[in-house]
Amino acid sequence: MPRTDVVLGDPRLDQALEQQNRATVKAAVVAALDSCRAGTLEPSAVVPAVLRSLPPSAGGLRAVINATGVIVHTNLGRAPLSKAAQLAVLTAAGSTDVEFDLETGLRDRRGRGALAALARAVPDAEDVLVVNNGAAALSLVASALAGGREIVVARGELVEIGDGFRIPDLLVASGAVLREVGTTNRVNLDDYAAAITDATALVLKVHPSNFVVTGFTASVSVEQLAPLRVPIVVDIGSGLLSPQPRLPKEPDAKSALRAGAALVTASADKLLGGPQAGLVLGRSDLVHRMRRHPVARALRVDKLTLAALEATLSGPTPPVVEALQSDPEVLLFRATAICREVADVVTAEPIRTSAVVGGGGAPDVMLPSAAVTLPAAMARPLRMGSPAVVGHVCDDRLILDLIAVDAERDATLAGCVRRAAGG
Repeated sequence: MPRTDVVLGDPRLDQALEQQNRATVKAAVVAALDSCRAGTLEPSAVVPAVLRSLPPSAGGLRAVINATGVIVHTNLGRAPLSKAAQLAVLTAAGSTDVEFDLETGLRDRRGRGALAALARAVPDAEDVLVVNNGAAALSLVASALAGGREIVVARGELVEIGDGFRIPDLLVASGAVLREVGTTNRVNLDDYAAAITDATALVLKVHPSNFVVTGFTASVSVEQLAPLRVPIVVDIGSGLLSPQPRLPKEPDAKSALRAGAALVTASADKLLGGPQAGLVLGRSDLVHRMRRHPVARALRVDKLTLAALEATLSGPTPPVVEALQSDPEVLLFRATAICREVADVVTAEPIRTSAVVGGGGAPDVMLPSAAVTLPAAMARPLRMGSPAVVGHVCDDRLILDLIAVDAERDATLAGCVRRAAGG
């Protein structure tokens, strides 16, 4: 039976020792040697047993193929980063010039590359700011511009954004006072105008991105609100910077600013297709007040986020945008090919499906897609595989929708299905 130090020195464990804490690897070696002493493991099998017992990496997150038919799936991390953004994160993981000018040797503006890329993407904005998520952007607006003063907002736009967090609670926590106008389903310009007093700091318009109210409804556009004597702040939510043809009802930053919004807030990890971040775009005087507010420091983004955001804005088309532009006929062709690949081990059929945007965006839009259908019993084995594959079960069949699956991963997906089916 080999000694512990001899096993730890085996070259086959070199990669594990690079990726894991040494104590973790040693504990796995000790456990394997205990099995060897007990006669349940051959000495030659000690190193393979150690490798099987170790997690694939020091981190606990596992790679997932999103076959749910939800493009921006909050539980799966929302927008997957582009390859350019992933590479930028790897570069940023080391020492970088995030706040340093290499030419002069002096301190420089933090995240200047990401801010410049965002400014180029939305030239209608006089200035831009990035914080750590969309809710943080709205919270900073309220803290910096409306602390102790009133925010006028329509009752029908006091939404819950997920996991029990509600816009009115977020705003009140900043020290602002809410002045609600209109009713749940209807509000008009006179309601806003009558509510504005000397105590009013701003009018807030929130896009109800995760639900739709239909029937006897009325709302007021940004263009109609713009002439009011206080700044109009628009929270567009899902992060479109310019109009998206497939989502004609989804608001975007460019259109809101051109309609007269003083500020626009949005998330970067939804329809923009970037990392989790909150975007603020608009009037330079207001953005400057937010940047210098003490709370801004607590909401600052790290270098990895800045790197990923810049690469998302300056690099190739992000996966979320590619998914929105998917051709359903191409998706059906891919589904048919995958079904042929696994036909010898499991009953699989290609079908046409309808996918959704997800992430609180375009709740009433159905996107034509295609999927591979499998026996429902395969859902758990696929989730527990490596990489994990997550679909959804409908009518006792597992649906693996391809709209959010990169075509380069079709072979991987087919391999996962074969393994899960025992093939």
